[in-house]
Amino acid sequence: MNDKKYLKWYQKIAYGSGDLASNCSYGLVSSFLLLYLSDTMGMNTGIIGTLMLLSKVLDGVTDVFFGNMIDKTKSRLGKARPWMLYAQIGVSLCLLLLFSMPRMGETAQYAYFFVFYTCLNAIFYTANGVAYATLSALITKNSQERVQLGSIRFMFAVVTNIVMGFSVTGAVESFGGGAKGWRMVALICAIIGLVVNTISCLAVKEVPDEDMPEAEAASAETGQVQENKLSFWQTIKLLLSNKYYVMIVVLYIVYYIMSNLTTGSGIYFTTYVLGDGSLLGMFSMMKMFPVIIALIFTPLLVKKTGSMQKVNFWGYVVNCILSIFFFYFAMQRNVTLMLVFMFVKGIFAGTLTGTLNALIAEISGYTYRTKKVHMDGTMFSCSSLGVKVGGGIGTAAVGWLLDLGGYVGTAATQTEGAINTIFHMYVTLPIIFGIIITIILGMLNVEKANKEWDKQHNIGA
Repeated sequence: MNDKKYLKWYQKIAYGSGDLASNCSYGLVSSFLLLYLSDTMGMNTGIIGTLMLLSKVLDGVTDVFFGNMIDKTKSRLGKARPWMLYAQIGVSLCLLLLFSMPRMGETAQYAYFFVFYTCLNAIFYTANGVAYATLSALITKNSQERVQLGSIRFMFAVVTNIVMGFSVTGAVESFGGGAKGWRMVALICAIIGLVVNTISCLAVKEVPDEDMPEAEAASAETGQVQENKLSFWQTIKLLLSNKYYVMIVVLYIVYYIMSNLTTGSGIYFTTYVLGDGSLLGMFSMMKMFPVIIALIFTPLLVKKTGSMQKVNFWGYVVNCILSIFFFYFAMQRNVTLMLVFMFVKGIFAGTLTGTLNALIAEISGYTYRTKKVHMDGTMFSCSSLGVKVGGGIGTAAVGWLLDLGGYVGTAATQTEGAINTIFHMYVTLPIIFGIIITIILGMLNVEKANKEWDKQHNIGA
């Protein structure tokens, strides 16, 4: 283990604030874009969902592409920071344009949405997100600091999503409601994202490759540290040959399908199932706030057990058990006990959020040990790939299922079929995805594999 400290306390906070910036765009798009398009612009949710999924097909390719580009980048700002810094400009611009749709023909509206939604996700948000995730492995080589960074960044993400859950719809109304209100909220989010991202990026520095402990491990037999000179398709082949990479990609995709399914259907669930749309803020808080509590203790739990896998696996086992009670009280429409069990189960599931980046760093280290290739940027593309593909499928599924269930955004009341569909999107399907995540976590023993490799090669002894 590398015990050297690389970061000051304010650098850890500055890095973590980057998730505040990214969630100003991601949170607004994932939670409210479908509502804006369906209820304000009068667009069909099924068509929107299909266009979102088509966009994700392109998005899945660009994640690995930008990861590979980051690995090959050399500049005075380092490998990841230039991409993180400049891509945010495109993110903020596209966010504003998405929520500023002009009144025009129906086909033109769908085309407008598809172009700027794809530019936001497949190009700018991808470049920024992959660079930001990669940065956690480049600014420190201390595994404990990486876990701390993961905890801090997701605390910012949680707080940002809670604030947005409480404030966005109210802010839209305060700015005059309708298209004008959404445009002003998007402008504010775009500016905040641009300012905070710049601070986060410039407050830290990347550590030279030669200081990396994985480099010592990989060079133990070869006597040198190799640069990544693989072609794009060689990189893809190498990634797919790493079972841990495949596992973490699947985990990310399932996790974000589940997350976006609940996020996207939340406003519909509170409005049409519980009969009070203002409850969204409270449900968002009870979903997100326990994650903050979990993240405070995650570094201590990981240090005590010596294993992120153990902490995450057993946390999700308990979460799945508690989800049964949440389902029961949701059937009873008992809001109080729903919130209680959402809070408690969120504490147990929350440890995964803070360790995802550290797990990817371990997987990247495994590749370096076994393949003698350094590819942090490409490895961390799985986080953006999972967010985008999983999130896109989750958001698209909300649109499809609403349309399939008979939901009509401009209708005064909704059918029983639409309400039942909304219930199962928010309550039932997330339980199934939680079980799948638990199974994957049970197999994700990359930390053990790295320790055994180091022991066999007398590294760190």
